[in-house]
Amino acid sequence: MADPDNTAAAIAIGRNQADEILALRKAARARRAAALATRAETIRFTVQAATKTGAMAAAVSHLTAGFLVAAGDSWFDYPFHDVLKLLEDNYGYNVESAAHRGDPIEAMAYQGGQLDKLARGLEKIAAQGAKPIAVLLSGGGDDIAGAEFGMLLNNATSAIGGWNSEIVDGLLNQRILTAYKSMLGAITHLCQQDLGHTLPILVHGYDYPVPDGRGFWGGWPFPGPWLQPGFREKLFTDLPRNAALMRDIIDRFNAMLAALVQMPDFPNVRYVDLRGTLSSDLAGNAYQQSWDNELHPTKQGFTRIADKFASVL
Repeated sequence: MADPDNTAAAIAIGRNQADEILALRKAARARRAAALATRAETIRFTVQAATKTGAMAAAVSHLTAGFLVAAGDSWFDYPFHDVLKLLEDNYGYNVESAAHRGDPIEAMAYQGGQLDKLARGLEKIAAQGAKPIAVLLSGGGDDIAGAEFGMLLNNATSAIGGWNSEIVDGLLNQRILTAYKSMLGAITHLCQQDLGHTLPILVHGYDYPVPDGRGFWGGWPFPGPWLQPGFREKLFTDLPRNAALMRDIIDRFNAMLAALVQMPDFPNVRYVDLRGTLSSDLAGNAYQQSWDNELHPTKQGFTRIADKFASVL
């Protein structure tokens, strides 16, 4: 079981990460200002909001449903189509994204790269005289899937075949949960320091994938598959059984996030339940209309996911 007393420590780690990034960004802004001060010519531009009646002329006109900032994994950073691209194209939002495909939530929380880019995104929005309406965060899938996925399973021929409950619980309710606490603490602190107030943060659980061995563009030399090799390693060869196991671990992941947002430390965090948005129907391979490969939706699937986010926003 997770240690209930680690929340304050996890948030403190996140705040420390945020403070380090804020200090770096402050120094960077000072260097930028000094560099601009030495230039003989600079360009100054102003963005003005205009009413529908045209009461204010705009130096640069811009129409948007609102500004979003985001951090995350491949669901926010996928070639050609992903949740963020579709929120921009289908719903008119402007998104400053720090997301990077393949990043586990642990890397986001403790290595700082995405937090630095997120802080830059906040600065870019502020420079336009605007305020973001929410932060979107996607993470945890890469902490589960991949080369070490088989470690989560007891051998299919064992008397205890299936998920190793202790390892799965440690992964979900200790490692991933604690990283989420740090990441949420860091994002909240960044917003408080840069904007003077908190922003709503939307997190999501994943839908039910089918571990059929399909990788990105067919797999090697491209990424994937991420799930079937681990099942094969532990002698799980029946796709319906393996799909049922994936439903179980995705339900556990979603339960962890749903409980996280109920903690009093995170009143600004909202959980988006995406289960049932995509098909997982094995009959006639119907699920392949929703799933491009083992972990990522098709464009049609991503559109449905983006619709869910838009309804919450």
